[in-house]
Amino acid sequence: QVQLVESGGGLVQAGGSLRLSCAASGNIVSINDVGWYRQAPGKQRELVSEITSGGSTNYADSAKGRFTISRDNAKNTVYLQMSSLKFEDTAVYYCKARINARGIWFRDYWGQGTQVTVSS
Repeated sequence: QVQLVESGGGLVQAGGSLRLSCAASGNIVSINDVGWYRQAPGKQRELVSEITSGGSTNYADSAKGRFTISRDNAKNTVYLQMSSLKFEDTAVYYCKARINARGIWFRDYWGQGTQVTVSS
């Protein structure tokens, strides 16, 4: 059984910062790509940033220059450091990870989401 748990969300004023964490646990052999997504009310879920197993990163235009994704492989954890937050960053943030678990070939797992609310 593999679980992804996001944490670090909360209420912050515009211009502030938050650091989100996505921790994977269970019978994990390896973790491949991990992505942070967000979904605002009435909108489709969108990719914010992703990081490969080798550490290559990709960002949505809205996140470039403000967000930084990183991973700690020893802790099976991926972070999203968000700075200069804007009202439009308000959303539920989810992580998705492609994980090879014991007895199960690579498949995608989603976390339950963490709410980020930016007050203007």
